[in-house]
Amino acid sequence: MRIWIVNHYADPPDGLATRSFDIARRLVEKGHPTTIFVCAFMHYHLRPARKLGIRLWRTERIEGVRMVWVAAPSYQGNDWRRVMNMVTFSALAFLAGAVRWERPDVVVGVSVHPLAALSGWMLSRLKGARFFFEVTDLWPQTLIDFGRLRADGRAARAMRSLERFLFRHAERIVMLWRHTDEYVASQGVSPSKILWIPHGVELERYQKLLPYLGAPDRPFKVMYVGGFLASNSLESILDAASVLVRRGRDDVRFILVGSGDQRESLIERASSLGLANVEFRAAVPKREVARVMGEADAFIYGLKDLPLYRFGISLNKLTDYLAAGRPIIFFGKSSYDPVRDAQAGFSVPPGDPEALADAILRLVALTPHERVEMGERGRRYLLEHHNIPVLSERLLSALRGTGA
Repeated sequence: MRIWIVNHYADPPDGLATRSFDIARRLVEKGHPTTIFVCAFMHYHLRPARKLGIRLWRTERIEGVRMVWVAAPSYQGNDWRRVMNMVTFSALAFLAGAVRWERPDVVVGVSVHPLAALSGWMLSRLKGARFFFEVTDLWPQTLIDFGRLRADGRAARAMRSLERFLFRHAERIVMLWRHTDEYVASQGVSPSKILWIPHGVELERYQKLLPYLGAPDRPFKVMYVGGFLASNSLESILDAASVLVRRGRDDVRFILVGSGDQRESLIERASSLGLANVEFRAAVPKREVARVMGEADAFIYGLKDLPLYRFGISLNKLTDYLAAGRPIIFFGKSSYDPVRDAQAGFSVPPGDPEALADAILRLVALTPHERVEMGERGRRYLLEHHNIPVLSERLLSALRGTGA
């Protein structure tokens, strides 16, 4: 099969969001030529990933995968310029595909924003190909629950109509979210279309990871690696750090690694609280993440308390944490909680810094052997549910028409 993927925010292997590339590389290895249409302006670093000059797009082959870098205007925040970036990419991605001589067998339209997925559907119609709709974010429900759109507003209604259209016209709906049957059914579409393929990792990237000895030394290093975004509730980590300072616990240190629009405000808040137990570091590409994560004694992540998470979660950072074989502290409320399911750490409710601090100290109080066992349980869970070779085979089975 010849496969096209339209993903505005896909990254090559030296980037951050490598899911589409990792799966595509596995498809190529199995003899299925795969092309990814991706924006040349990098969303995660707000700078060009590739410079195109006066060209509207450029093709590059990376480890067998063809990346079609598509031009779009730059932006620095969530304003009208980002909207123009989305619209321009979607239009030019369609044009770049339309003028290609080849005919794909399958087009996968990926929705971080639904316009890119719509371009994928349009290309599938033009080329006479099958269409798969991959949903990474539920639009507009995510924006509604985060208070950025009114549920009855014109923009939300338009997005809902577009999402419903894509649900109905897709042969399969590739969901990263774990429990979306009710959500899809509410749009008048059969949940039998759903194919669960969450975020995953290539374990080969972790071969140089330092072995985990259970953290016998102090200070105990709790690490966050991911986006500095409002959705990740990093202010709760700072609140827990403040609680530990107040309790006189100087044997725990927090290391926060990443980039995003909340980074500067979080640094300012940590400074205003006098948190000498918190260190901020810049984001690192996937190929270097193992080196950084090898310093951690445990990982931490969390979510705001939103109705959205009744559909489950799928987070890049969580799969990285599981791959690293360290215990994990999770604060949030989700119908899918791999930390709890794998017994790979401790889960606590969101919005309670005292309970979060208690969970951290409970982890610190364990023996090194007990912490090692937690990390090993998490890695075994990863191999079963979030390993890229397993996920790519699941997608390939569906593309062949033999998958569940």
